[in-house]
This record gives sequence, structure tokens and C-alpha cells, in this order.
Amino acid sequence: MSKAAQLDRDAVRIGDLVIGDGRPVVVIGGRDARWLRLRGDGGPPVDGAETVQDRPGDSSKDGACAGGSSVDGAVAEARARWAGPLLVEPATVADLSAVARHADGVVVGASWAADHDLVRAAARLGLPVVLQRGSGRHGRPATLEEWLAAVDDCAAEGNEAVVLCESGGRGEPQDAAPDLGLMRAARERAGRPVLAGLGGDGGLADAAVAAGADGLLIGPDAPERALAAAHEAATVMAALVRPDDPETLDAARGAIDRVDAALATLLERRAALAGRIQRLKPVGGFRGRDMDRERRLVATMASRAPSLGAGLLAPIMNAVIEAGLRLSEERRDGEERG
Repeated sequence: MSKAAQLDRDAVRIGDLVIGDGRPVVVIGGRDARWLRLRGDGGPPVDGAETVQDRPGDSSKDGACAGGSSVDGAVAEARARWAGPLLVEPATVADLSAVARHADGVVVGASWAADHDLVRAAARLGLPVVLQRGSGRHGRPATLEEWLAAVDDCAAEGNEAVVLCESGGRGEPQDAAPDLGLMRAARERAGRPVLAGLGGDGGLADAAVAAGADGLLIGPDAPERALAAAHEAATVMAALVRPDDPETLDAARGAIDRVDAALATLLERRAALAGRIQRLKPVGGFRGRDMDRERRLVATMASRAPSLGAGLLAPIMNAVIEAGLRLSEERRDGEERG
């Protein structure tokens, strides 16, 4: 029986992680899953997205290396260190047996995603496949049609559990420059989950989530700020742009936590803007409140939150406004004492 657990075309399960179908945005290379790359040119293991050297000349057909050191051993060690979902990107077909023994999913990297034989060999493992957009003819990035043809290669091997990953068709994750419009088009055309490969730059994390990414793939050696940006986008931005339909108590609480994180971020921003207004108004503080404007604000918000309505929103917004005014007064008093 295949290990690939496809819930439907819109969701794929990798280990205990479900990607797609409106589920929470995942960060691979971060807290949600680890990504192990097997490379011919070497590189030290790092946290999150790890790199293991596949030393030329040491590999046998089953991926074992001489002297007790092996690709199999490296993947097994990564498996032992991490209890969550483990995805492995092989460097050659010789690595696939080690992937099959220890990994929860296989990553077909951009450097060999255009090789139909290698894609099919990876699909035959029966593991979920993360299929990056690779290079087409003459080394140019693959077109959408070429990328989706690789999905058909997986399906031809009986493996429908495919997650697409857009990282600009670059072979090295640190060079990732995802085309978010193409990523969205692939999601619509294929009806499959999509990841945005961000490399070591978290600057596009919010935009990727807003564009519909089901997950973010962070490259090896990504700085902590890139990981933090990815997790923040998966938490805050996702709460703003993605509807949730949780089916369990834990899932519902997780969704509430993400909405609360977004609320806290917006409330902090609102407090900063309210403080600016207090400095610009001729009469500030509680004496300068404009109750007519506050009533209009609540009425406008009620049109966006009709289930709450003006009656329930009014005391909420009164508390928010008063908290901002108290904060402004505390800061002003502190400045005067200073």
C-alpha cells in the first residue's frame, strides 16, 4: 500500500502535517517540518533546513557509504533528532532508498525537477512529493505547463499526493525568488497545495500567504529573522486572509490563537496611530474625544461584523479607545517627568 496519504486533490498529509484545503499555513524548515537536503557539493548540517554531504565515490547503489558513514545513516540520524514530519531532498537516484526508509516525504528539487525519469523514480517511493518548479530547456525556468507535466509524471506512477513549490526555478534554495502570480495560477490549475520557497529572505512571507500559499519553504542557513518572518506571516497574515473551518477542539483553539495574534498586532498598531493623533489634536486626552466620530466608526465596523452588530461592538471599541488614551497619557506624563 502506498505511504502517500492524499486527503483529496486540495490537501496532502505528510507525517502528521496536513498541507492545503484551507488548513493552517505551514513553515517547512521551521517549527512544522524539517527539510534535509542531500547534496553532492557538501555543506554542514544546519537547523531547520539541513544539508548533508553526499560524498562522490563513497556511495553504493543503495546509498551506503564506505567507512560506516552513509547517506542512509545521515538520514536516519536526522530522523532520530526530529520527531515531526521529515522531508528529504535526494541528490541522485541512489539516495532514494534511504529516503524511502526514513522520510515522511520526498522533495524533488529544482535542479532535477525537469528530469522525468528522476521525478517518476521519486514518485514510485509512495511518499508524498514536494515538487519544485525546475528549469526547462536551455536552463530557463520551467513554464507552468512544464511544471504541471511533472505532476502528471507522478500521477502516472500512481502517486497523486503532490505539493507544488514555487521558488523561481532556482537550483539553490538561497537564491529563491518565487513568482507568486505563477504560484497562484498553479494552485488554480492543478487544484493542489502550493508552497512558496523563500530561500533565506522572509521579506515575501506576508505576500506569499496573501497570494494563497499553503506553506512556506525556508532555505538552508536562513537567518533567524527570516524564520521569524515566516512564522509571523503563517500566524498573523493567515488569520487575516484565510478562512478557518476547524473540525476539532484543538484545531478551533489554534485558529482562535492565530486570530488573537492578529488582533494583538492590529491593536498595537492602532495604539501607535492613536498616540500620533493625540499629539496632533489641539485638545487631547479624554477631554478631546469625538463621540460622533466614534459612533460612526462603530456603525462602519458593524457593516463588516454584522453578527456582532453595533450593540456588541460599541463597548469593545470604547475599551480599545480608552486603553489608547490611557497609554497616551502615561507616555505624556513620563515625558514631562523626564
